[in-house]
Amino acid sequence: VQLQASGGGLVQAGGSLRLSCQTSGISFRENAMGWFRQAPGKQRELVAGINASGWINYLGSAKGRFTISRDSAKSTVYLQMNNLNAEDTAVYYCNSPYSLIVRSPGTRFSWGQGTLVTVSS
Repeated sequence: VQLQASGGGLVQAGGSLRLSCQTSGISFRENAMGWFRQAPGKQRELVAGINASGWINYLGSAKGRFTISRDSAKSTVYLQMNNLNAEDTAVYYCNSPYSLIVRSPGTRFSWGQGTLVTVSS
């Protein structure tokens, strides 16, 4: 199983980034997928999830600013992040959560490499 997140970087407040997570070794079409983030000194939390049927949920401050999508042909999940602020600074990971409605759900797979997003104010 590989979950390879990419697309992070340094961006000014108000800017945008698009993250990608290429997966392999999983039944991508059958699994819910989610984007998690871990800010310095904080627990990792779910920010957006999409199930196999396309139902989507956003948690907390992601609502109205982030958009999650998936491409089953590419086994890839994306996160478009707009209007970024300093509180979005974190390492972002993808995984398959058991629940899309709680902040700290269990996940089906081990964690892969995350991608660092740094928002400067």
